[in-house]
Amino acid sequence: MARQIVFIHGLWIHTSSWQPWMDFFNKQGYETINPGWPGDSATITECRNNPGAIANRGVTEIVESYAKVIATLPAPPIAIGHSFGGLIAQILLGRGIVAGAIAIDPAPLKGVLQLPLTTIKASFPVLGNPFNFSKAKSLTFEQFTYGFANAVPEKEARELYERWTMPAPCKPLFQAALAAIAGSETKVDTDNTTRGPLLITGGGKDNIAPPVLGRASQKKYNSSVITDFKLFDNKGHSLIIDHGWTEVAQYSLEWLRKNGL
Repeated sequence: MARQIVFIHGLWIHTSSWQPWMDFFNKQGYETINPGWPGDSATITECRNNPGAIANRGVTEIVESYAKVIATLPAPPIAIGHSFGGLIAQILLGRGIVAGAIAIDPAPLKGVLQLPLTTIKASFPVLGNPFNFSKAKSLTFEQFTYGFANAVPEKEARELYERWTMPAPCKPLFQAALAAIAGSETKVDTDNTTRGPLLITGGGKDNIAPPVLGRASQKKYNSSVITDFKLFDNKGHSLIIDHGWTEVAQYSLEWLRKNGL
């Protein structure tokens, strides 16, 4: 039976953006699915036209929606997530309901206290107004370029923005930002020694989730279980959708094979 992979998107990028990855891994013998978050519409246009359906969705609700999908599968799958999807993948791995996980430039888990200036600037369009908590917000092109596409040419940044972006619920960002003082939504069971292997990646030019956050997350885990970190020096947060995505996908494939997944 082919191993299954569940792809998990993050804030502002529609789940259909995983299709090239799914095609890539399907050709390698995996079965793949890419469920959306609660409230996501099937198309980017529908999401843009109906942001209210996406609003006020928090981390726990999103995690539980993936847990329900995973419960219907014949065996624990691999979880591959980007940004907040990478945090969700880690939560699922900590629960022991996925066989392994790859967290690509993930949002920080509870207990990571580093707060880089670039992260503050990239998150400010949401966190700068507390009344955004229950809303869904879209990024302007300038905000997207700084947060996601700072490592690619402007022409490609514009193409990525127009092709993949959608409104995102603000609540997860607030929950992550406040995790140090309140709430357990972003808590990961890093002490679980029966979990499967984990790969965390960082993009050297990532403004939203700089490598310091991924390395800090790695250090939270019990060292007796495989928890690897990979730095992609010249990549920004758009690394799963821009012209260099195959490098990240190929490394992910090789890591899975090395770890028997």
